[in-house]
Amino acid sequence: MPPTHTISRYNDKAGIREHYDRVSPYYRELWGEHLHHGYWIRGDETKQQAQVQLIEHLARAAGIRPGAKLLDVGCGFGASSIYLAEKYRVEATGITISPVQVDLASQAGAAAGARASFFLMDAEEMAFPNKNFDVIWSVESISHYPEKGRFFGAAADVLAAGGTMAIIDWFKKGNLDGRTREKFIRPIERGMLVELDTMTDYVSLLESRGLHVTRQEVLNRHCAKTWDLCLEIIRPRALWDLAAEMGPAFLDFLKAFRAMKAGFASGNFVYGLLIARRQNDECRIEE
Repeated sequence: MPPTHTISRYNDKAGIREHYDRVSPYYRELWGEHLHHGYWIRGDETKQQAQVQLIEHLARAAGIRPGAKLLDVGCGFGASSIYLAEKYRVEATGITISPVQVDLASQAGAAAGARASFFLMDAEEMAFPNKNFDVIWSVESISHYPEKGRFFGAAADVLAAGGTMAIIDWFKKGNLDGRTREKFIRPIERGMLVELDTMTDYVSLLESRGLHVTRQEVLNRHCAKTWDLCLEIIRPRALWDLAAEMGPAFLDFLKAFRAMKAGFASGNFVYGLLIARRQNDECRIEE
């Protein structure tokens, strides 16, 4: 069945919602319960171990404490929320614009008995009356948003005084010329339904909302292996036949795997971490 919505921008909201509703069950088969990169420390970890290590790396950077109220923005299948609720004893709330993902996440949370709840909500329009969060957590989600400034404004409104924003996202290298952008960035944006900004762009948006960026870290060398494994995952012909049946967006997604590997290898794609707080900590930059 072909998609019913014509995408006018790579990160068109209605197109993204339809895409994830259609293919989320297949994504889970491809990627597992965690819809994000892995973080390799030794280099011999399994993909699943590396994905958990990414969560742990961000949790340590954010200084998550037991009992914190955490909002997982773009929660996917809910695996990060459930993990953090179980391991760090946070009270987790997850939001996504995909009804299918809300159902999958809610089922997983109930099965785990985790202190985690999941809701259908647009991150750019999110509102939680009478509730402020100690941590706003977002992994590989913000690059999908058409109006990132609106998201950061909404996030600042629901972040408690002294609260923390913990972000891992996809970025492009700064000051790319047009030819380099077309070669390395455009295929990623088209296939992955994102529009990439630089880390500096995010810093400016955060600072303009009264959030002080205390840490920036480029994670490329720890996370590039993700795409070596993913290229192996998509080798079976049957997957490409299924993708053809699902429509051009799924085909473009699979084709973009090679573009992701090339983006990492060239350094034009940046996989980065940002921590921002409502306090004046000294900012440090790590490579």
